[in-house]
Amino acid sequence: METTTVLKKAGGEEVQEKEVSNGSTGSSSSDNNNTSYSNKTGDQYHKHSRNISYGGDEKGIFEYFGWVYHTGVNSIGHEYCHLRFLFIKGKYVEMYKRDPHENPGIKPIRKGVIGPTLIVEELGRRKVSNGDLYVIQFYNRLDESKKGEIACSTAGEARKWMEAFDHAKQQAEYELSRRGSSRNKLNMEADLDLEGHRPRVRRYAHGLKKLIRIGQGPEMLLRQTSNLAGNGASDGYFEGEFGDAIEAHEWKCVHTINGVRIFEDVANPKRGKGALVKAVALVDASADTVFEVILNLDCHKRYEWDMLTGDLELIDSYDGHYDVVYGTYDPKYLTRWQSKRDFVFTRQWFRGQDGAYTILQFPAVHKKRPPRSGYRRTTINPFTWEIRSLKAPMGSNTAKSLVTQMLEIHTAGWFRWKKNSSSKFEKTIPYALLSQVAGLKEYIGANPSLSCECSTMVVQSKLSDVSSSSVEFEDVEPQDEFYDAIAGDSSSSSEDEESNDDAGNKEKKIKLKNVSWAISSLALKRVSAPDANKELDPSVPAVHVDASQFNGTLHRGKDEAESNCWTSPSGRGFMIRGKTYLKDNAKVMGADSLLKLIAVDWFKVDKATDKIALHPRCLVQSDAGKKLPFILVINLEVPAKPNYSLVLYFAAERPVNKNSLLGKFVDGTDMFRDSRFKLIPSIIEGYWMVKRAVGTKACLLGKAVTCKYFRQDNFLEIDVDIGSSSVARSVIGLVLGYVTSLVVDLAILIEAKEEAELPEYILGTVRLNRVRLESAVPLDD
Repeated sequence: METTTVLKKAGGEEVQEKEVSNGSTGSSSSDNNNTSYSNKTGDQYHKHSRNISYGGDEKGIFEYFGWVYHTGVNSIGHEYCHLRFLFIKGKYVEMYKRDPHENPGIKPIRKGVIGPTLIVEELGRRKVSNGDLYVIQFYNRLDESKKGEIACSTAGEARKWMEAFDHAKQQAEYELSRRGSSRNKLNMEADLDLEGHRPRVRRYAHGLKKLIRIGQGPEMLLRQTSNLAGNGASDGYFEGEFGDAIEAHEWKCVHTINGVRIFEDVANPKRGKGALVKAVALVDASADTVFEVILNLDCHKRYEWDMLTGDLELIDSYDGHYDVVYGTYDPKYLTRWQSKRDFVFTRQWFRGQDGAYTILQFPAVHKKRPPRSGYRRTTINPFTWEIRSLKAPMGSNTAKSLVTQMLEIHTAGWFRWKKNSSSKFEKTIPYALLSQVAGLKEYIGANPSLSCECSTMVVQSKLSDVSSSSVEFEDVEPQDEFYDAIAGDSSSSSEDEESNDDAGNKEKKIKLKNVSWAISSLALKRVSAPDANKELDPSVPAVHVDASQFNGTLHRGKDEAESNCWTSPSGRGFMIRGKTYLKDNAKVMGADSLLKLIAVDWFKVDKATDKIALHPRCLVQSDAGKKLPFILVINLEVPAKPNYSLVLYFAAERPVNKNSLLGKFVDGTDMFRDSRFKLIPSIIEGYWMVKRAVGTKACLLGKAVTCKYFRQDNFLEIDVDIGSSSVARSVIGLVLGYVTSLVVDLAILIEAKEEAELPEYILGTVRLNRVRLESAVPLDD
């Protein structure tokens, strides 16, 4: 593959750098609006360019381009999956049937703009014809009836496209803030129809001239990706190896096997006969590659690294992030004189905002796979995979990731093995599971092509000039918004005609005070306390906030032993950005929160309910509530049967300072709020698998789920729709199954991104102690 990088200097001089390497390509074919995939490979040369220009004082914009699959259902109910070339420049998006770089003058079949109200959601894996695709859905938060989808061949590619759309939303917001007239201009640009059969879209498509097919078109495989890595800076959220809350674990290395470290959690030696154990290895591949290898069910590939679960069969799958698999194994590799074994387990996976993958595997029962004659049904220990990409050393382009497999072992053989390597434990299922990490490490090391499967197609170019891009893209008919256009009827007019031409080419309680080892390791770190005079109006006398005046439906607890209640913990259990974070990524312990938690409501509702602060039962409407200077209302909408609303009320003793970060957040735009509203979770007590699922990393809620903001009188309400994300629904479903045994801490804060905003401070905290679902009170009673 020959790659050309063109650098445009301020004076107009161009410098070209060329790099030649081999890449493999394949072919795709389309028939009857469906796509079938082959594994044909061949050596081809492709020439691609990345343009990087620097536009003086203008803020640069990003360009992204590559191949995706446009999926959906046409007007007669047939599913389609078309290979398309997607081009994003600033806030503008165009979709082509061929690469416009190789076909100058080609017209887009769809085009539009990305507005601040665009919601991008990852739907996970979906079976399409003979392969699995990772689907991304688009819709407008103001009109969720119009939805459209594109799909990618790997989870890593889907992640990078989501980052691309996030950059485009930031560009749209920048232009809105850059000049006031842009807001009206953006609102005048129409939507690109993603989902409906709107006549305007069909008329536009009908007006296109029939494209002349040049050459073979885009020759690529299902597994050949768009490779969006490029040169562009990313708004990644990786901020270090550990989470943003102090966890009650103390890991001790007890063995090393074939370059894999085996750890045991020794923080709580009284956990009984069981031990929480993990195997950790450094793998020479990206987290995306490792994730694909682990999820792949191809037995011929799994035989090379997995001695236990090599024979797997997919039974069922749900919502793109959850499936059920059936497997068999011959115990002669572990023990002698036993019948063959089979098992069923579920796999649940998701990707965090830091790019790390978590896979949870639980034993299960499924009606499609009852006990089988000649096999003995066995149970595979619950275990987790955690895969995190590591930054490459200076001057190195080799991708590396840290792979961790964790499980709980309930066998006396473990304790003998860690002392003298007893061979009896090495014949058990837990040992076979721990050995998977070593097998995975060696398999990927022996197959370097796994790390090179990502594509040869060009990628992203960085920092084009804003003014030039606006002229280039705005000199066309009024634009549709992207979520409209991509969902347009794929069978309409000229796209149907062109498709015909292409047919031939197609547990024990753990308290924070018991982890002094963790606190002592942070003793030298500074504590970040909020400056009330900076965030709140110092010219107004403070009002005494008496929490006893307010009573929510969930009562306040007196001590940690009490259940079905809430308390307000200190912020010292959370790590937040320090004063020098932009220079050294240093984090410090939080301190007391700026706002005081005065009450918590636990409501049962028929459906997700917004603007709950306007309800007569809400304390914001009480006489005491109306006298408070400011109230922050966090409404966590929990999807279940029935639905629930957990409502947190945080009060300030003085009005908000309009010029502070909090003031900008309270009275700012929804996009600004989405980019700053941050939550840090921490499960203090509960089942370890739930702890791994929830994690302790800070999450920008506005980017993970749909958040709606309602500002009125003396309050701001934030409605967090957890059900708007399939990943969040999956995790909250797991949490609800164990909620009566969980103690959960949450910290709310506004992310600081500029030096003047540092250090961060905690807005408020809450601890939920073993909440009972049946204690929820109907909102409308």
